[in-house]
Amino acid sequence: MFIGMPRIVKPLTVLQVNKITKVGWTAVGGAPGLLLQVGQPAQPGGAIPRSWILRIRIAEKRQVIGLGSYPQVSLASAREQAAKLTLEAKQGVNLGQRKKAQRSAVMAAASKNKTFSECALAYMDSHSTDYRNDKHRKQWAATLETYAYPLIGNMLVADIVMRDVLAVMNQPADGKVAGKTTLWTAKTVTAERVLGRIKTILDYATVNEYRSGNNPAQWKGYLSTQLAKPSQINKKRHQPAVPYAQAGDFMAQLRKNSSVSAKALEFLILTAVRSGSVREADWSEIDFDEKVWTIPPEHTKTNKEHRVPLAPAAVALLRAIPKLAASTKVFPSSTGKALSDMALSQLMRGMRERGELTVEAVPHGFRSTFRDWAAEQTNFPDEIRKVASGHTVGDSVQQAYQRTDLLEKRRQLMEQ
Repeated sequence: MFIGMPRIVKPLTVLQVNKITKVGWTAVGGAPGLLLQVGQPAQPGGAIPRSWILRIRIAEKRQVIGLGSYPQVSLASAREQAAKLTLEAKQGVNLGQRKKAQRSAVMAAASKNKTFSECALAYMDSHSTDYRNDKHRKQWAATLETYAYPLIGNMLVADIVMRDVLAVMNQPADGKVAGKTTLWTAKTVTAERVLGRIKTILDYATVNEYRSGNNPAQWKGYLSTQLAKPSQINKKRHQPAVPYAQAGDFMAQLRKNSSVSAKALEFLILTAVRSGSVREADWSEIDFDEKVWTIPPEHTKTNKEHRVPLAPAAVALLRAIPKLAASTKVFPSSTGKALSDMALSQLMRGMRERGELTVEAVPHGFRSTFRDWAAEQTNFPDEIRKVASGHTVGDSVQQAYQRTDLLEKRRQLMEQ
């Protein structure tokens, strides 16, 4: 129930209102309870803050309601608002509660106005432990920064539709000139990764109620109707490898090179592991007594620890490498950090150009060289050969019951 009415004062003119500089509340008339609130300047000589206040009593409780700053809200507008609110108060409307509800609604709506880049950063932060290593997280961020953010980074996730996702996939492959060569057709593997990451982030946004409806980045029934199948664009191509019959000649040429990269490549060949594990190898991972190299989870593709039995040739190679006081890496770069992922590739490219290598081949191809040799020239079962390459063998049930990593059997294989 509305109780009480503020006293009515003579209405002031705009000129009179402009002259009010006394700090505090001053009744301006024209509407019961309408006051001009004057504050202290933020600094001496600065602008005087002034705003409209409606003071009203409802259900024996005084309420003060702000009507906006002056002169942004004019005197006439303030009187009109005051008269309207006074009438509503007489009719039983709780103005204070209504304003709080309106403010809460505005804040709730603002909290849901998330951009794609904001959701991406939030997702990566909340899933920081999911990444195999810091490099993996940086790859996630880098692909989004390069291909997604320029087109949809500043868009609200609620507004992103399929044509926006298609714009990312169909952007020029070189980032400059539009044409037939798009990201999807020229860099299909990268495009698939970007698409998967966009879908994940939009799923994250949906679960957090920043958007609703179907995910426009899903493939089946959506993008599959608009884009060519990846399998039709790029037929799977195996990494070019040195035939195992030529591996001995290659090693003879490689050992003429005394560079760190050459030593790293030789160690890769002798252990049949991935180049990333070799380049990141640390002296603390090497056990010379047991002749075992223990690769930590963060340096493996499977994100699991992998023990590598070291054959005599691999041990001899390691013992011949000097340890640097400034680095713990087995194969350090000139800065003491791990070799770059291009170091071994550039080494083989140079050997090819100089005629020291007679076939097209890359470092990763030596894993294929090893598997071909092991399959055709040894009697070791496929299970042993796969574990030697660092692959996970069997389904989850088999993995649960087979706790051994077959180290000693693999040692025999590596010695051969």
